[in-house]
Amino acid sequence: MATANALAGTTGIFYVACRLLVSLFPDVMFTVAQSWLHGIELTKLSTWNSSPMTFVVGLVTSAVFAWVIGYLFAATYNYFNKS
Repeated sequence: MATANALAGTTGIFYVACRLLVSLFPDVMFTVAQSWLHGIELTKLSTWNSSPMTFVVGLVTSAVFAWVIGYLFAATYNYFNKS
């Protein structure tokens, strides 16, 4: 549970930081996002949807997804660590 909680909390912190960076530096963050997606052409999407509801949904779903990954990681680690 500690691993799952830590990963969910860390993901939430990074999500909020990313949102702030997108608000402050939209062009730079757009370039970063495109580079992380291996250069996929994103210019046709050239706008950010940064409504408060999008922020909340993104924060909650990313934290829940991270918690599940953390829980599964810890369970798998503990399983293999017993050998």
